[in-house]
Amino acid sequence: MVAPPPPSPAPAQPSAAIWVPLRLPAFRSLWIASVLYFIANAMHGMAASWLMVELTGSSFLAALVQTAVFLPMFVLALPAGVLADTTDRARLMLIALGVQAAAVLVLAALLLAGWGGPATLLLFTAITGCCTATLTPAWNSAVGEIVPRDELPQAIVAMSIAYNSARALGPALAGAVYGLGSGWGGPLAGGGTVFALALAGTGVLAWNIHRRPPRPHPPSRLPPERLWGGTLAGLRYAWHSETILAQLVRTAAYSAAGSALWALLPAIGQQRLGLGAAGFGFLMGCLGTGAVGAGLVLGRVSQRLGLERLVAICCWVFAAVMTVAALSRWALPVYLGLVAGGAAWMSVMSTFNTATQTSAPPWVRSRATAMHVLSALGAFALGSAFWGAAAGLLGLPAALCAAAALMLANLLLARRFPLRMGELHEVTQAPFEDLLVADTPDPEAGPVAVELIYRVRPEDAEAFVAELTLLKAPRRRDGATFWRIYRDLDDPTRYAERFIVTRWADYLHQRARATVADQAQEARVRALVMPGEAVITQHYIAER
Repeated sequence: MVAPPPPSPAPAQPSAAIWVPLRLPAFRSLWIASVLYFIANAMHGMAASWLMVELTGSSFLAALVQTAVFLPMFVLALPAGVLADTTDRARLMLIALGVQAAAVLVLAALLLAGWGGPATLLLFTAITGCCTATLTPAWNSAVGEIVPRDELPQAIVAMSIAYNSARALGPALAGAVYGLGSGWGGPLAGGGTVFALALAGTGVLAWNIHRRPPRPHPPSRLPPERLWGGTLAGLRYAWHSETILAQLVRTAAYSAAGSALWALLPAIGQQRLGLGAAGFGFLMGCLGTGAVGAGLVLGRVSQRLGLERLVAICCWVFAAVMTVAALSRWALPVYLGLVAGGAAWMSVMSTFNTATQTSAPPWVRSRATAMHVLSALGAFALGSAFWGAAAGLLGLPAALCAAAALMLANLLLARRFPLRMGELHEVTQAPFEDLLVADTPDPEAGPVAVELIYRVRPEDAEAFVAELTLLKAPRRRDGATFWRIYRDLDDPTRYAERFIVTRWADYLHQRARATVADQAQEARVRALVMPGEAVITQHYIAER
């Protein structure tokens, strides 16, 4: 019998103080650079949305700007996560930032020259969205490596504060610059001026990554993962991990409903409140201000309320804010509501992000964060287009009220997809031994069938099958495409566990991905094997 693995160390209690991770120079430097980059992106988004409203007067096209920003996340986030898990992350981020800087520069030049239009604006906004989608998984995993695990929740909140501070400052700054530029050259000149100024933020983040690149991946004797195979591995992991799947579903549902407020905010400012560009920037600033305020107390509030209660309260708050924005023609209630809405949005999205990152082992962490981004911003992009079309067909108040009702319907997901943070032993990869077989196949050979034979006393059979069934999720999650338990009809004490992996290389990766928790479950299974009987493992390679 195999001895059970040593117990994993108990995780330290996370500090509720958001400034704790900022004491680390590497994190503090990245945080400052990220603030400037987020401000640049917020300026770009505000200027693009408002310029589209002024050029076309269309709520649908204004909402489509948000789709151009975020839809690339839906397409590129997971492949970018694979690249971040398997290649040089610093190089990946620097290439993405370089392309983004070039795109913003060309767009600013076209607008300042008076040659830009709605199609040009959407095209270059989509290019910058592709660049952001490419670098985000690598950036997220780099943040997770800089700070200790027990400080990761507060590091994520600190980055959320940076992001939402930028949402408060960026639109306000962009509104002022847009107004000055429009005064001497019209809307195109105003937009071009904002984009030219926002270019600096991209350069600052690139300089920081060049100066403090993330740690390279540790060397491995295993065959490298391919892009397509790595993408399938990430999707398979999420589907067979109850913790990750629950977080992704809840993230997508919340983002799809809440996207209505963000996408329709330009129309709310212009059509309902009669505001100009500066007023729209102030609306965005209210959302960002609320988010920053929530970040300062989120750690303590989350510890006191728990995940589900916190998310439920925030859903009610955000639904109320959308209702106020739909029905009020007074600016003050909308301003106050947006502060509360920004706090609710940041609290929920930071909670989902933290839960995802703490629930994924290192080999798939970038892909897990990519899938979080995909769920959040993919749903946001599609939701923005949907609510923009709904506002055009049904009117702005009806669309926002429908979104509020959908936000409350999200509460029904808590029973089927409960939220929790991952435990340390669930993400710590266990040591594994080299596999010795008489005839080692080529890494590309397959499919590979693995059979494990167990002998179990009849009185332990029910408990054995129950424990062995718990290995189905880890086997499928880490690479198996098929898994099943068989009972020998000629020998009631003999059971076979069989699973299939696509290639020999995938089987080697599967063995390396087992966690301390998986190893402990295997020990519980083997404890029910008859005394003196060994578990026999057989490997088969497909010939036809």
